[in-house]
Amino acid sequence: MSSPGTRRRLRPLVVAALCFAVAVPALGPAGSAAARVERGNGHSSGGDSLFPQAGNGGYKVRRYDLDLEYAPSSGVLVGQATIALRATQQLSSFTLDLHRLRVLDIEVAGADATWSRNGNELRVRPADALAPGQRRQVVVDYRGNPDTIVDPDGSSEGWFDTDDGAVSVNEPVGAMTWFPVNNTLRDKATYEVSITVPHGKTAVSNGNLVRHETGPGPTTWVWRSPDQLASYLTTVAVGDFDFVQGQAADGTPLLSFVDSGMNGEATSRLRPVMRFLTTQFGPYPFTTSGLIIDNASIGYALEVQNRPVFTSNPGDFLLVHEIAHQWYGNSVTPQDWSDIWLNEGFATYAEWLWQERTDPNAPQQKFKRLCKERASSNLWHPPPADPGSAANLFDRSVYDRGAMALQAMRQRIGGDDFFAVLRRWAEQRRQDNGNTSDLKALAENVSGRQQLDNLFRVWLREPGKPAAC
Repeated sequence: MSSPGTRRRLRPLVVAALCFAVAVPALGPAGSAAARVERGNGHSSGGDSLFPQAGNGGYKVRRYDLDLEYAPSSGVLVGQATIALRATQQLSSFTLDLHRLRVLDIEVAGADATWSRNGNELRVRPADALAPGQRRQVVVDYRGNPDTIVDPDGSSEGWFDTDDGAVSVNEPVGAMTWFPVNNTLRDKATYEVSITVPHGKTAVSNGNLVRHETGPGPTTWVWRSPDQLASYLTTVAVGDFDFVQGQAADGTPLLSFVDSGMNGEATSRLRPVMRFLTTQFGPYPFTTSGLIIDNASIGYALEVQNRPVFTSNPGDFLLVHEIAHQWYGNSVTPQDWSDIWLNEGFATYAEWLWQERTDPNAPQQKFKRLCKERASSNLWHPPPADPGSAANLFDRSVYDRGAMALQAMRQRIGGDDFFAVLRRWAEQRRQDNGNTSDLKALAENVSGRQQLDNLFRVWLREPGKPAAC
C-alpha cells in the first residue's frame, strides 16, 4: 500500500466498529465455553490476531472461478462463484465471508445446500458432510450492489463506484464485498475471473488475459491467475480504459489499463523500475505485470497482484513502492496481519534503494535523519511487528521504522549477506507465507550470526525509540 498518511480517513472510526460487528465465537482454550464449536462445524474465524472475524476454518481453497456480470448504470453485480476446496476436518457445515450481497442458491458437490447469514458470515450446510481430505466444489449464486466497508483505522476499502464503472481494492478484508471468499492471508488460491460488461467497456482483473469476447452486445473479459493469490490482492476494474501493452526486460508481459480521460505516462516508467527491482530482489515472481490507473475516489494506491491500482500517475517512489510489493507482500505474504511490516517496511526500503542508485549513502543518511526524531514521534509507536490493533495497521512506524529495521540489519550483517537474505526470502517463500521469526532465522543462517534476537526485538517489537539511535 502507498506510504503512511495517504489512506484517507473517509468516515469516522465509530462506523468501522459497526461494519466489523460480526458475531464470531471467541477463540479460547479447547473445551472452554468461548472455544466450543458444534462438532463438525468449521470455525468462522481464520485465526488472525487483528482480524479474527475474517477467514474461516476447516477447509482450504484450491481455486476460485468467478463468473460476473456488472451493469455500471445500475451498479448491480450478478455473480456465480465456483469454489474448489478441500476439507481439513469433518465438516457438517462451514463458513464463507460475504458482505451484504444477496445469496440466491448454493450447491455443494452438485447437491442443494442450505445456508444462513450472521453479519458477514455465510454458513453453508451441505446435504452430505465432508470427510477430512475430501475435495468438493461449492457453487454460490448471488447478486446485489456491492459497496465499501470501513476499516478500524477509518479508511474505506472494497467496491468503489466510478464515473464510468467501478474498481475494487481489498486490503485488508474488502474482497468479501464482491464475492464469497475464505478471506484470510493464509489461504492463497488460483483464480479465473470472467467479467461481462456493456459493449465498449473494459473489465480488468489479476493475472493473464486469456480471452476477450466482444460483439454488438455485451463484452466478456476472462482473466486467469495461475499464481497463488491472497484474497486481499484481488481486483476488478470496469470502465473506459486505454490498453497499453509492453514487455519487461525479462520478457514478462506488461498489461496496463489507463482511464481514457487520464495521461498514462507512468506506464513508460514501469519497465526500468521492474528491471531495477529484479537486480535487487531476484526474478519477478509472477507471470504478468502492469498498472491500473483509474479516476476513482479511493484516496490511496494499492499493490494488487500483477497490476497495482493508482488513482493518478504515480511518482517514481510510489511506483517503486507498489511494484516492490509484488515480491514482498504479494508473493511472500505474512501469515498474520500483525506482521504487515514485512510488506510495508520492505516496500519503503525499496524506495531507499531506488535513491541509492544516484546517492550511495542514501539509505544510511535516511536512517540517521529518522533517528533524530524525538522519542514522542509517531515514528516509534507502535512497534512495527506488534501494531496492537487493526486501527494501527497503516501507521507510519510500520513503514518507516520497518525500513529502519532492515537498514539496521544491513549494517549488522553486511551488505552482501543482507541482499542475499532479501533474495532468499523472496525465493524460498515464493507464493507462500512467512513471519518475522522466519525472517530472523533466515538472516541468522545466511550471515552465520546467531545473535540477531536483540536487533529484531529492539527495532520491531519494543515500544519507544531504540537506544541505538
